[in-house]
Amino acid sequence: MPDNNERLTSSEISNLWTHYFRETMQICVTKYFLQIIKDPEIHKIYTLALEMSENHVIKIRDIFHKENFPIPKGFTKEDVNLHAPPLFTDTFSIFYIHTMTMHGSQAYNLAFSVSIRKDIRDFYYQCNLDTMNLYNQSIDVMQSKQLYDKPPFYETPSNVSFINSLNYVTDVLGERRKMNSIESGNIFFNLQKSLITKACFFAFNQVCKDKEINHFINKCINRKNKHIGVFSNLLLKEDLHSPRALEPEVVKSTISPFSDKLMLFHSGFLIAAAISYYGSAIVTSIRADITFHCEKAIFDDLLLYGVFGKLLIKKKWLEQPPFADDRKLVSETGKRNQGSF
Repeated sequence: MPDNNERLTSSEISNLWTHYFRETMQICVTKYFLQIIKDPEIHKIYTLALEMSENHVIKIRDIFHKENFPIPKGFTKEDVNLHAPPLFTDTFSIFYIHTMTMHGSQAYNLAFSVSIRKDIRDFYYQCNLDTMNLYNQSIDVMQSKQLYDKPPFYETPSNVSFINSLNYVTDVLGERRKMNSIESGNIFFNLQKSLITKACFFAFNQVCKDKEINHFINKCINRKNKHIGVFSNLLLKEDLHSPRALEPEVVKSTISPFSDKLMLFHSGFLIAAAISYYGSAIVTSIRADITFHCEKAIFDDLLLYGVFGKLLIKKKWLEQPPFADDRKLVSETGKRNQGSF
């Protein structure tokens, strides 16, 4: 029988610790959306999302208690104003929850794949099931309301063929081959995530009162504008469509529903997610210019992420992640103890 009493590994601890912040942040955001959403179908999805996040937090706390591990502060009711007027439309809310299920699924899958203890694997297995269920419900609602932007369609090939020239990868006298379906699909889905990210930045910038955080978020908006322009133009040159912009779904309110701390943390989370999905696009794209644009986008976002980390420290909002065992200290203590006999 697997032993759930064995020590947690570094990857298990770091994933649980990180997910505690994300889940408590998401609880705050979800509770606010539940106050402003009018559409009953979308409201039902957010009710389910809140129940799932609260269950996940309870489970993580339970694991930490059993390990005598200090519970992080994370995000609390102090970080959300449930009486704030609407900052987003119902349309934005369904796009937001759908995108967050994609980010969540990726994070839970990775955490599951590096977990060893059975109780941790069981936890992330359930998290994956929860997130896939939420994804299914969100996409069903989007399609029923004709809100879902489908990626470009490609003709079904008539036969199997093989690439027999390096020209498939590099330019030939300035002529680039047509995008394949994998490349255009990646660009389209990444644009969808970038557009919801930009709309979040747009909303945060509108209500944030801290000048330094506002300056940072402005940088984020400018960087997203740049990336959206580059990748939209790639699709345009192929006569392929791009997803819809979502800034119009941000309501003109200046009363913030979230603390500056939460908005800064959420912005950093979205930047980290962007680095991840551009990285996934690189390994599946073959055309040299597409790979270059993805690498450049990652570099841009890494610079932003560095600024994000410094801001968290400056504001004294960055909780100390768990340390590895100090082997040197243990060794020295052991030698002193041996010498006392």
